[in-house]
Amino acid sequence: MIAAPASGHGKTTVATGLMAALARTGLEVSGHKVGPDYIDPGYHALATGRPGRNLDPYLVGEDRVAPLLLHGAGPLDGRRAADVAVIEGVMGLYDGQLETDGFSSTAHVAALTRTPVVLVVDVSHASRTIGAVVHGLVSYDPRVEVAGVILNKAGSARHADEVRRAIRDVPVLGVLHRDAGIEAPSRHLGLVPAAERSEAAHSLDVLAERIATAVDLDAVLRIARSADPLGAEPWRASDHVAPPATVDGARPVVAMAGGRAFTFRYAETEELLRAAGCDVVTFDPLEDAALPDRTAGIYLGGGFPEVHAADLAANQPLRAALAAAVADGVPTVAECAGLLYLCRAVDSAPMVGVVDADAVMTPRLTLGYRRAVAPYDSLLGPAGTTVTAHEFHRTTVEPHAGALAAWRVGDRAVGFAGPALHASYLHTHWAGHPALAQAFADAVHGRASTARTSSRSVGAPVVTGIAAATTGAPMLEANGDRVPTPDLRHHGDVEVRDADLVDLAVNVWDGPRPPWLDDALRSSLDDLHHYPEARTAEAALAARHGRTPEEVLATAGAAEAFGLVARLRPWRRPVVVHPQFTEPDVALAEAGRTVTHVVLDATGGYSLDPARVPGDADLVVVGNPTNPTSRLHPADTVRAVARPGRLVVVDEAFMDFVPGETASLATARTAGVLVIRSLTKLWSIPGVRAGYVLGEPDVIAALRAAQAPWSVSTTAGAAMRACATDDAAAEAGRRAATTAAYRQVLTDGLDALSIPYVADPAGPFVLARPGAGVREQLREAGFALRRCDTFPGLDATWVRIAVRPPDVTARLLDTLHEIAR
Repeated sequence: MIAAPASGHGKTTVATGLMAALARTGLEVSGHKVGPDYIDPGYHALATGRPGRNLDPYLVGEDRVAPLLLHGAGPLDGRRAADVAVIEGVMGLYDGQLETDGFSSTAHVAALTRTPVVLVVDVSHASRTIGAVVHGLVSYDPRVEVAGVILNKAGSARHADEVRRAIRDVPVLGVLHRDAGIEAPSRHLGLVPAAERSEAAHSLDVLAERIATAVDLDAVLRIARSADPLGAEPWRASDHVAPPATVDGARPVVAMAGGRAFTFRYAETEELLRAAGCDVVTFDPLEDAALPDRTAGIYLGGGFPEVHAADLAANQPLRAALAAAVADGVPTVAECAGLLYLCRAVDSAPMVGVVDADAVMTPRLTLGYRRAVAPYDSLLGPAGTTVTAHEFHRTTVEPHAGALAAWRVGDRAVGFAGPALHASYLHTHWAGHPALAQAFADAVHGRASTARTSSRSVGAPVVTGIAAATTGAPMLEANGDRVPTPDLRHHGDVEVRDADLVDLAVNVWDGPRPPWLDDALRSSLDDLHHYPEARTAEAALAARHGRTPEEVLATAGAAEAFGLVARLRPWRRPVVVHPQFTEPDVALAEAGRTVTHVVLDATGGYSLDPARVPGDADLVVVGNPTNPTSRLHPADTVRAVARPGRLVVVDEAFMDFVPGETASLATARTAGVLVIRSLTKLWSIPGVRAGYVLGEPDVIAALRAAQAPWSVSTTAGAAMRACATDDAAAEAGRRAATTAAYRQVLTDGLDALSIPYVADPAGPFVLARPGAGVREQLREAGFALRRCDTFPGLDATWVRIAVRPPDVTARLLDTLHEIAR
């Protein structure tokens, strides 16, 4: 055990150098670290060629410390067992958890493992007094055997001799003179990790040579051999976790973040996951553009994303892949650095954006052991799960916790949790809590099983699929409410069906239909004795949009149009941009297609980035304005998605609510673009099923050939003709202007209540985030709002609010105010 009177005496330098010097003599050396620190083990691994290991009674329990020491020193990947184990202490020899009489201190671990101690003492500011310091450390606790001392930072040979003569209790094993060249550089959280220092290997060679010259290695080995037998069995991961009884197909992959930005995870974490039947593949968020093939789980451990924020932000393809994977329910665990990476931003640099929080650097260090309890069922276990953990960071996230917190520490909620995500600042050592590893591995196996069913993976930049989106994640219970997994067939009318509630869930104009439209609908009944024909309606719609009739196909609502598109070609890589209306997903799934989701970022206000679309996508579906975000994408941005060999389908179901229909692609033929329109919303006729498609003649002809005969009813045709007139255009303009005015009342009220919403809404609805449980409280108060956890990329903290007249909106806002109180 390499210990010291206090931090800063050179434990890491001497311990690492000693490991390297001993290894260079041909010995097999294992390196260990007392406490939770994750930087020093990186240097130990570099020195020994074996994983650095942590020994922490608080994190793993006293009874596991000796078994973990034996495990770390045992045979490994074809290498023989270690000849000598070197353990680096923490802080001062007897310094441990506060108010516990030194629990988890270096001395505590030395006693648990019967390990003799070699002191490293910085003598740069004293001489004979060092003798008194060493005497005090030697005699303070008879359970701890201090067997030698190494003097560090001696000013001269004369100075070293003076100190040596003053030490009477134990032998001096060596003297290191002042030399900053063999010290690792530091920054805001201590030493710079070895993985971030390109010169680390060379520096280690220099350090090993100087330790070998200055320290009596034979004497050190004699002390090591004097250690008493441990009388314990080595820890084995397979004793604590197990794979499923049956595994269908290849072992699922857990993608584990590594590289310079993610330098820390306990070695036993990976071993537990492997023992639980998973393969662990490291990926580098700074370099890799995609997740590993067959990824069915993601583990983002510790590191320094704040240092590498700009480079992490620059790797936009991987950020998009992670966002899509998390949104699609891929089980994901993130600790500290992983939490920051999943936030919207770190010091304004955009990150993955799946955690609705922002991270910033602060001057305050948060450091300490924690005992945490899971307040809800989550990915890592049921409510009530209790763990010991460690917290160490100079950043903060706002808010500190989501609606479903990952942990509760005392009266403080921390982190973000759900059925497929667990993210917080707390580091847990899974060797001490193997149930966490088992729960995560079980979720990964469940995910892999679903993925095999739908024949897909998440190895590509942004991949998700219908099967997992509908059945992949378990139910989540929070505050007594059962929150189901995304149901892509859910519709807003379910919220108000058979209920006497104020309807803020369905995006249909709630005023009366124009008399001329009602007249047309009633008159159509006189023609029901004929089979329907849609050509006159298509001609009227063509004139309305300045198109030829060959560029228009009437359909039984947008739903039929999506079904026709899904069956139009054997799509190899269909993509649906989310969050948006889920009918395209359902249609493609029913056609036997595997769907790729591109999930837009909340940090960018859900704006469309054409670069997010995979290059090999041959079908792309995007809403404009998008349901449920109400975001209007510029026409040029939508056009930029198009390319040769690709069909871009633009769902403009709500475009007629936009004054002037700015950004519409309906009136001009654009190569490779198909526009789907609906009369349902603006004209209050969802029961009629009237929609149409605008596109290039060859595409329209192919869709027409696939359409069932007489699918468009006589009444739907009459509605199309009536809504294509000049009178209809004038009325549409008035309704769009009224909607914009009503919507402003709603957003002003949300601003006054400090309820966040997606900025610049353009549709007849607003996507707001009042928090989990608010929708249910509003329902109890008589208001029906559209739930949003059925939209990929959103969760139960969001609601979609239909725009209504100011008096209705005022009642809603008053109720929200009462709930907030």
